Amino acid sequence: MDLSEIEQLIEASIEDAEATVSRPRSPDENHEDAHFAAVVVSPTFEGKSLVQQHQMVYDALGERMTTDIHAMEIKTYTPDEYDAR
Repeated sequence: MDLSEIEQLIEASIEDAEATVSRPRSPDENHEDAHFAAVVVSPTFEGKSLVQQHQMVYDALGERMTTDIHAMEIKTYTPDEYDAR
């Protein structure tokens, strides 16, 4: 999958989200093209647990998580959390 395609899927599914998707720092030789890392910022994450936030990202990717994406590192933030880091 193309990085921008993954970003678009996330941004289309999570309200006011800004997603940045990249390749992980430690690629797996056997699945390098299917390993991704995402940073997702959205006010929708406010008041939700980290597990709930990550589930929202997985839901946005849907079946792609089992067909096109082998692994996804996820970091989620509210806008305030992102600005404070």
